[in-house]
Amino acid sequence: MKVVLPVFVPELRYDGLAISNGDIAVARFARAAMGRCSTEEVARMRKDLLEYCKQDTLAMVRLHESLTTMCSR
Repeated sequence: MKVVLPVFVPELRYDGLAISNGDIAVARFARAAMGRCSTEEVARMRKDLLEYCKQDTLAMVRLHESLTTMCSR
């Protein structure tokens, strides 16, 4: 998705997010799940993961809209 998104929805970017890709998201979640973080770190990671997931969900919706529009021409 991150490869085609800039082509179809160039205004939607992951710049500025604390977590900007799936590999980072998985690593951070695993670290927290294994108990390798303080309570404060877990709270911050949870917020960062929710922001990343929100952006990913919006990206999928916008990509779908773009492809649907393109295919209906």
